[in-house]
Amino acid sequence: MEQQHHGILTRQLADLQRQISTIIKGKPAQIRDCVACLIAGGHLLIEDLPGVGKTTLAHALAISMGLKFSRLQFTADLMPSDLVGVSVYEREQAGFVFHPGPVFAQVLLADEINRAGPKTQSALLEAMEENQVSIDGVSHALPQPFFVIATQNPSEQLGTYPLPESQLDRFLMRISLGYPDAVAERELLAGQDSREALRELQPVMQAGELLAAQQAVRGIHASAALLDYLQALIAATRSGQWFVEGLSPRAGLAVLRAARALALLQGRDFVSPDDVQAILPQTIAHRLRPRAGAGRGSREQVRAMIEAIPLP
Repeated sequence: MEQQHHGILTRQLADLQRQISTIIKGKPAQIRDCVACLIAGGHLLIEDLPGVGKTTLAHALAISMGLKFSRLQFTADLMPSDLVGVSVYEREQAGFVFHPGPVFAQVLLADEINRAGPKTQSALLEAMEENQVSIDGVSHALPQPFFVIATQNPSEQLGTYPLPESQLDRFLMRISLGYPDAVAERELLAGQDSREALRELQPVMQAGELLAAQQAVRGIHASAALLDYLQALIAATRSGQWFVEGLSPRAGLAVLRAARALALLQGRDFVSPDDVQAILPQTIAHRLRPRAGAGRGSREQVRAMIEAIPLP
């Protein structure tokens, strides 16, 4: 019975990926990673140059999953109250009434997140970590499911604040789209405008089905040998050979959740070492700094580390 349930979920999730591929052309691996991130219950950071489809991808994910979403453009003058809402005194009520901000959605699309200042970043941090926000000492629960899909431009661009490590750590995955290949770009140039295509999208899942997928992810089996392999990778990050500092236990759990989600997407009820390898750079590279003189970015350093650690 459980196998049949997994089969239905896998087909739904395949339909979801196919639909998003009609909007974001030629990027099946990135779309797979995005869906894995969300069914693992994680927040997603999409980092890339302006104009490659980051915001369009976030919109397509939210619409296709049947989720209520709001979009907020992050700017240097954005205040925490612009994000979480504000309590206003209303004479008729003879007291303060809370007016919720855009964070009260199932998906918050935080556009150009690294253009906002540290105060606004810390307000978002509570929402991401606690699934609630506090205003005037009162806690307000956020809807379920709740995801942040954030986009950011490369930090060397003007007017950006680097995200603090505590904020980066709350994102289960960081992906980048990159330029389309020639075939996908030709389709884009010859096809309809992506904003029109988004307007025509219909949900292929509902919030309840997404919550069921998240529940199924938690039940995917990880063998003792698989956990040994994951521990060997975590230990390698802490050895000082590859990175300045290693992964935290929370980051190790994040990798396992993401690998379980990938296994479900591929119709399996167990995690394989391939799942861990496929998801590792997207899940840990943004949490790590390569050693000085490594001559590689953190993602390339993760791939080199994978090559060096023997499979179980």
